[in-house]
Amino acid sequence: MMTDPLADMLTRIRNANLALLPDVEMPHSKLKESVAKILKREGYVSDCAVEGNKIKKLKLRLKYQGRKGVIEGLRRISTPGLRRYVGATEIPRVLDGMGIAIVSTSRGVMTGIEAQKQKLGGELLCFVW
Repeated sequence: MMTDPLADMLTRIRNANLALLPDVEMPHSKLKESVAKILKREGYVSDCAVEGNKIKKLKLRLKYQGRKGVIEGLRRISTPGLRRYVGATEIPRVLDGMGIAIVSTSRGVMTGIEAQKQKLGGELLCFVW
């Protein structure tokens, strides 16, 4: 039984990035799909797609600069054992704006900058840089 599917997703991306694999597959969920769409929109992955009919899989195509991945680091912040909630003014900057914070708000999953613009707080899911 997997207790933290988002941490599993981040670990799969981290491992595939270190192994210089072109793409990575994982079980599908709506939360993972919305995080993957944010990663694509922000330029960390080149493509994300949902495959399969009965058993859906989420497939991400990773981006590289030579022999180095575009994603330098991924860090899970809120865990099932210790949830981290922040207000709109408390959302941290990642590496002085070089990375993104992903926040789950009442209006869906979005980056920290988008949440601040809409004056929304929520659960601080992860950092990507």
